[in-house]
Amino acid sequence: MIPKLVWGGEDLKSMVGRLHIVTLAFLFAVSIFLSHLATADASQFQDIGTSYAKDEIIHLYNKKIITGTSATTFSPDRSVTRAEFIAILNRLLGLEPVASPVTPYKDLNQSTWYYGPVQAAVQLELAKGKSATTFAPEESVTRQEAAVWMARALKQSDTPSIVKKVFEDEDRIADWASASVGAVHKLGLIKGDDTGTFRPTDPLSREETAMLMDRVLQNDSWASELEKKPIERIMLGWQYGQTMEQYTDNILHSNVNTLSPRWYFLDKTGTMTDLTDAKLIAWGKNNNKPIWPMVGNRSDQETTHFILTNTTARNKVINQLADMVKTYELEGLNIDFENVAPADRQSFTTFIALLAVKLHDQDAVLSIDVSPDRGTSWTEAFDYAALGKHADYIVMMGYDEHYGELSGAGPNASLPYVTNAVHTLLKVVPGDKVILGMPFYNRDWTLKPDGNVASSAFITLTEQNEMMESYSLKPVWSEASGQYIAGYKKRSVQHMIWFEEGRSLIAKYHLVVNNGLAGAAYWYIGGESSDIWSSLRNAERYSRYSFSNS
Repeated sequence: MIPKLVWGGEDLKSMVGRLHIVTLAFLFAVSIFLSHLATADASQFQDIGTSYAKDEIIHLYNKKIITGTSATTFSPDRSVTRAEFIAILNRLLGLEPVASPVTPYKDLNQSTWYYGPVQAAVQLELAKGKSATTFAPEESVTRQEAAVWMARALKQSDTPSIVKKVFEDEDRIADWASASVGAVHKLGLIKGDDTGTFRPTDPLSREETAMLMDRVLQNDSWASELEKKPIERIMLGWQYGQTMEQYTDNILHSNVNTLSPRWYFLDKTGTMTDLTDAKLIAWGKNNNKPIWPMVGNRSDQETTHFILTNTTARNKVINQLADMVKTYELEGLNIDFENVAPADRQSFTTFIALLAVKLHDQDAVLSIDVSPDRGTSWTEAFDYAALGKHADYIVMMGYDEHYGELSGAGPNASLPYVTNAVHTLLKVVPGDKVILGMPFYNRDWTLKPDGNVASSAFITLTEQNEMMESYSLKPVWSEASGQYIAGYKKRSVQHMIWFEEGRSLIAKYHLVVNNGLAGAAYWYIGGESSDIWSSLRNAERYSRYSFSNS
């Protein structure tokens, strides 16, 4: 017989049973304590006990949308500043702070806590300053200013004017705010006081702000939208001038989900130059990043003509590319032939048609880079409609609007230029087959005394920002070009820069969203400044909201 184990005169079975009961009781007590602790954390503010917005404050605090003025105070009666209101609104919308150094406002200091939230709102056109050069971040936000910002943020179409006789003091509401006040009042977000007045120029209190934000979340449809994940679009990043380690490090900090290294180039003999990096292929598969290597022609018109028009050479290149896709298990190819002779228009289309058949047999993607149609010989070889029928995607390279002395000084990619390029392509190619290429580079223009171009220097966006700091530039936003513009003098010589940064890229990214395009592509990875990615993530996140009332 196995002897009975005892502990202090008690057998082991009884002891284990008693310990089990004690453990359960302890865990129950801990759960009660933690529950109480969570509630205590949520209602830690000692000054909201009599606030009419107590529940809303606790709700928003627990959702990390609103914060206190200290660890134990909320200051419900205190007016909310313009910066505080924007920060709360951004958290409601799920937007990231943006560290872009380019801002039109002289009173925004990068060292302040509110710089990033305000920049995010300004880039998305959700908020504007008190003037062209001042934002007044620490001034109290007025009730009518809050109404305007809420109407913009919730994408509510402005009504012609406020509904008559809603407020006794409607004649005090500014013309620029009247429609927004009407819109948010109709939605039940902002109400008047017991006397039937709106008090448009009065400061909004922190507890009123909590009520306003929480009412948005009480709309089930809106609350559901705010929880949705972003739409998955193609985000292609070209590799240029970087090692594999540099490129992949940039990719990990970006929004890019499709890789395009420059590996294959036409050769005069009809043999493809093969620069495949097996390590990058392995990295791509481990990180779930499809690879569409770029196939280039180095702008060599003579070699390109030979390959496209010589049947033997053309078939040899097509077969080599198909073999590479199979051998290296590539997910696709990106064809980038530039400076193709106009006479080779049909031959280029034939080349793409035959290559598409080979790639589609392997379930691989074929994408083609094209330039904006400006009625010149540079783009005459691109038959948009025919290429769109054979390729899976057409990448519109929306840049090089001004490229040197012949073009004159100007933006690399103004919004009207890119808009026209996209809309022209969409006339013959469906939006879901179009990818918009956007620039991560710019030009520093050197001008002659008469204003003509002396020279231009290729610069990355990081270099652009460093120049802004070195020369204390004060960029001014241009609605016409959708870009900031600044000039400076170096050794008494005039320079001009049309800036490419988060706000200008968001304006172009709206073309992707509004036209239902397949995605975006970036030339080139490593040329961007790190803040660009938070700007583009904000654009994608905010773009999925409709705030429909249906």
